[in-house]
Amino acid sequence: MGETRFTEEHHWLRVEEDGTITVGITEYAQEQLGDVVYVELPKVEQILSLGDEAAVVESVKTTSDIKAPVGGTVVEVNEKLADAPELVNKDPMGAGWLFRVDVGEEGAELDEFMSEHAYQEYVEGL
Repeated sequence: MGETRFTEEHHWLRVEEDGTITVGITEYAQEQLGDVVYVELPKVEQILSLGDEAAVVESVKTTSDIKAPVGGTVVEVNEKLADAPELVNKDPMGAGWLFRVDVGEEGAELDEFMSEHAYQEYVEGL
């Protein structure tokens, strides 16, 4: 697995061995949302452009739109979330991942996103 990067919208991205990018929400985001009760995921083979609404995470407190942090084709969604949306709360950086995107042959440049250290500093400043 590659390095994990973070966005100001509290999403994380990780480049997998096959070159796809896994997307999820951070520990901070799930804490702000509270108990997740429903997750609407994109469809496999759906083409996303940067900034498109890709998923919706619903909690007892609020609903949060998840925008695509990178463009590409959805190659996999976390089907376990249909029956167990609480995985987003229990393990947001692992079993609670949302979807995977194939960004194409050119790949994605993740340097524009925050490192874990930079993200921690960002969260502390909120």
